[in-house]
Amino acid sequence: QVQLVESGGGLVQAGGSLRLSCAASGRTFNTDNMAWFRQALGKEREFVAGVSLSGGNPYYTDSVKGRFTISTDNARNTVYLQMNSLKPEDTAIYYCAARNRLTTQYDYWGQGTQVTVST
Repeated sequence: QVQLVESGGGLVQAGGSLRLSCAASGRTFNTDNMAWFRQALGKEREFVAGVSLSGGNPYYTDSVKGRFTISTDNARNTVYLQMNSLKPEDTAIYYCAARNRLTTQYDYWGQGTQVTVST
C-alpha cells in the first residue's frame, strides 16, 4: 500500500498564492506518476496537474496552465503544487494521487486539503 498525506491548504484572497504538499510513504516503488485532482462543491472531481516520477514534462488542465506548477522531491517522496494568481473558481478540495504502475490507475489517494479563494 501507499499512503499519501496532503498539507498546505487554507484560505487566501484572489490573486494570492498557496503551496500544497503531498508526502508519500509505503510501497512507493509501485507508483510511476503523481497527480493533483480537485473537487469543488457540487461538481465532479477533475484532474489538475500530473508528473512522471521518472522525468518528463509535467502536464496541466487548461484552466491552471501558467498559474500552477507541479514538482517533485524524489528524495523526500514528496510532490508539490505551487498555485499562483488564485481565483475564486479554484476553490475546492485538492487531492493528491499516485498511479499504480501495474494497473495504470490512480489507485492511491490522500485525504484531501481544502483550498478556499475569497473575492
